[in-house]
Amino acid sequence: MRSIWKGAITFGLVNVPVKVYSATEDHDISLHQVHDADGGRIRYQRRCEIDGKIIDYANIARAYDDGERTVILSKDDLASLPEERSREIEVVEFVPSEQIDPIMLDKSYYLEPDSASPKAYALLRKTLETTDRTAIVHFALRQKTRLGALRVRGDVLVLQSLLWDDEVREAAFPALDEPTRVSSQELDMAMSLVDQFASDFAPEKFTDDYQEQLRTLIEAKLAQGDAMDTDETFGRTPGESEGGGEVLDLMEALRRSVDKSRGASGGDADAGAAPKKKAHSAKSKTG
Repeated sequence: MRSIWKGAITFGLVNVPVKVYSATEDHDISLHQVHDADGGRIRYQRRCEIDGKIIDYANIARAYDDGERTVILSKDDLASLPEERSREIEVVEFVPSEQIDPIMLDKSYYLEPDSASPKAYALLRKTLETTDRTAIVHFALRQKTRLGALRVRGDVLVLQSLLWDDEVREAAFPALDEPTRVSSQELDMAMSLVDQFASDFAPEKFTDDYQEQLRTLIEAKLAQGDAMDTDETFGRTPGESEGGGEVLDLMEALRRSVDKSRGASGGDADAGAAPKKKAHSAKSKTG
């Protein structure tokens, strides 16, 4: 891994020099755009609307337009901002870990000690573990001031950037304003279904089905060209539906789900183990 940033965690008079690394990576198959008629690559050009010339990245600046005037901001202008020049991950408070709402978590970064002695790093890590608290930090990275949560993962300090409070939308849905009665029978049946699927989370069990199917499609296309039959490639019966089915009331759907799960477990001693479920692609996002 290559570090993307160097700085220091600061709290009180304590200074912990660190290197910052991206903690996650993207394994999705890379696709590009082409003209469907002849396969020619689609290229995007950075063309100036005044002189019509194609502009190199080195000559591109940022600008703000208030409707009447335009202010051009060079890379040097942006780099001169005090926050951008700061190399501190400043601890502003230590909060109970359970108070961090997961919806606010954004990107994750590993922090590596960057000094001759990692004692200060180890001390901070041990303190967070012992107190079961998360450090809320303030830092600047890639031309943005960020709020972050500093926590422990194994032997490593992890910095997770947080969304600002006003970046989390309010969930206001009229349907939830109406009182809804859930019967004890429905609740018991739903809890029984939960018990059937109960397990300990093991992320290595799950795979990105979409990416695996996309790779299969690409390999079949490479081998067979346009003569490839997608139904044959994916073992489908021609015209087979991908979804739908009869509409059931809630209790009947719960009852059938419980019976199906029990049948899949075979009723043996391992009945409490959850059957393997399909994992959805982590890259499938909706707005």
